[in-house]
Amino acid sequence: MLGCLLEKEVTVPASYPMTLNALRTACNQSSSREPVVDYDERTVLDAVRSLKEKDLARVTWMDYGKRTLKYAQIASEGLGLGDDERALLTVLLLRGPQAAGELKTRSERIFHFADRQEVEARLEAMAQLEVPLVELLPKRAGQQDGRWVHLLGDAVRPGGPEPEVDREVILAHGASERDEQILATYAAVAEVYGEEYQDRLDERPIERWLLDRVVDLAGGRPIADVGCGTGVATAYLARAGADVIGYDFSPAMLETARRMHPGLAFEAADLRRLLRPPAASGWGAVTAWYSLVHYTPSEVASQVAYLANLIDEEGVLALALNAGAAVSTSSTWLGREVDTPWVRHDPRQVRDAIVAAGLVEIETYIEHGDDVDHLFVLGQRPASNPST
Repeated sequence: MLGCLLEKEVTVPASYPMTLNALRTACNQSSSREPVVDYDERTVLDAVRSLKEKDLARVTWMDYGKRTLKYAQIASEGLGLGDDERALLTVLLLRGPQAAGELKTRSERIFHFADRQEVEARLEAMAQLEVPLVELLPKRAGQQDGRWVHLLGDAVRPGGPEPEVDREVILAHGASERDEQILATYAAVAEVYGEEYQDRLDERPIERWLLDRVVDLAGGRPIADVGCGTGVATAYLARAGADVIGYDFSPAMLETARRMHPGLAFEAADLRRLLRPPAASGWGAVTAWYSLVHYTPSEVASQVAYLANLIDEEGVLALALNAGAAVSTSSTWLGREVDTPWVRHDPRQVRDAIVAAGLVEIETYIEHGDDVDHLFVLGQRPASNPST
């Protein structure tokens, strides 16, 4: 988003600041972008708001004509960028890590560099700032030139990615033992969990919006909320008009859910053994709302594949997980002694699992939090005879 705002301010000043639709079009253009993306309006709006909170963008409107909200970047002022620095940062934001020669060619529309040496000199100066803006990545095998990368946001650092965390380690003693740990945990915390998190969605607008999306996409067909816990998401889906059943394999959590939501249906079932609805060919939607946070990446891939087979044509699988590449174990939770494994999941791996299961990934969101990032992925089963 920021790269597009920086680019268009220079290349198409007559239509700047940009409307939300214009910014979305700029992000989704198929040329001069790496990777090529297909953001929806909500993704763009959320990103702009995030930039505004970081004092990198502002919202405005024109004093004439239709009073439509428009968006502009203020990063160049806040970061004190010269025209040459701004051009290099723009291209790095839009096209990822690049060598100095590539940057000279690709930044020509924004700023003219006399030669490659001038580009390298400016990059080196940007790398030596008190708060560096760029960094030179180590050369890979077969590369003649090192590539430069920007350091805004979740940037790649020299040395390549951090060592891979073994998130399968929680299965060292087998899945059965891990499952017993989960059951023991929720038996210990079920009652206090219900009290602590019963109003959780009141503070989670993005989750409410996504659950509303699931209800709309299900189109009145039955929804299975797997790993429903004490029924927070199940109850929200029901209030939104869904024909929903909550499933969980923890007797203690189901007991709490039934007590807190006496008018709703809750049944005992492991999400790995869920069946199709009794009166339909498949579920209109299956939600797994943080119910995969105790499972390894390999388990998530197999569970996504299993659940995808239970979804009707144009049905939706909606996942909420903790994002990242880490595994940890809690010894206490909600004032109780527990032994609970927690796994954060790589968004790319989850999206790959959605596609491998035969679903079309229709939406992905990452919400950055103070303690943990949240990942939301919606996949849809294609119609067997899609219209052309």
